[in-house]
Amino acid sequence: MTARIIDGKAVADRLNADTAAKAAVYAKAHGRPPGLAVVLVGEDPASQVYVRNKGKSTIAAGMLSIEHKLPADTSQDELLRLVRALNEDARIDGILVQLPLPKHLDADLIIDTIDPDKDVDGFHVVNAGRLVVGFDGFVPCTALGSMMLIDEAGVKVEGAEAVVIGRSNLVGKPVSQLLLRRNATVTMAHSRTKDLAAVCRRADILIAAVGRPRLVQPDWIKPGAVVIDVGINRIEEGGRNRLVGDVAYDGAAQVAGAITPVPGGVGPMTIACLLKNTLTSAERRAKR
Repeated sequence: MTARIIDGKAVADRLNADTAAKAAVYAKAHGRPPGLAVVLVGEDPASQVYVRNKGKSTIAAGMLSIEHKLPADTSQDELLRLVRALNEDARIDGILVQLPLPKHLDADLIIDTIDPDKDVDGFHVVNAGRLVVGFDGFVPCTALGSMMLIDEAGVKVEGAEAVVIGRSNLVGKPVSQLLLRRNATVTMAHSRTKDLAAVCRRADILIAAVGRPRLVQPDWIKPGAVVIDVGINRIEEGGRNRLVGDVAYDGAAQVAGAITPVPGGVGPMTIACLLKNTLTSAERRAKR
């Protein structure tokens, strides 16, 4: 058996095209495009790349892109003032503060200051609560994208046994809630799970989001399972840097029924879902 490769880039391209078409309709109806503001503090190289890519994607979707690039020594009060100003800015439907922040800044306080209805990253505690109780809110983009790729694989989620490795607020917890909403039976596993391999072998749907290169071995995977690899790990191998996931891909692809590659799997979905959330925010705000 060779697994079907779930092409995250192709799914993201389709989602981006749909978002752009709907954003054009919104702009025509309301006299302005949906707007996304991204705040970057400091010069973290990875964050700079992410912010640049988000800006390009936002513009390509026909949306307003506003970037605030602040020096690393920006004070907490200065950053809070900016976030509050963006909350009040009628042009802005989505606010994203790029993480990680410099250590002297309280990321939880900053995120908590964002208007939950503009929190298109889905990190605010209000949106986390909305997800748990089943209300409409914003879901973290990587978790939302992972669910879309599960659907792309054509697996029936209802009644399936799902195992999520990793319990972060960004991926593990929200994707578990999304699976529960769809009536999967969900096990959340983590670094202290006893006999993790045996737990994984039960999974019809296996989501690896723990940040450990090639943790999941082929013999951990139930034959025919859908494997969603959220991990993006940079390692040195064969004298060069490589991006690898949390799953030992080559072997896993011989066991799984469908699998996401790294890169080209979950990664492209994150920005696509960010734009989808921004459009949703604009549409909701227009109805008030």
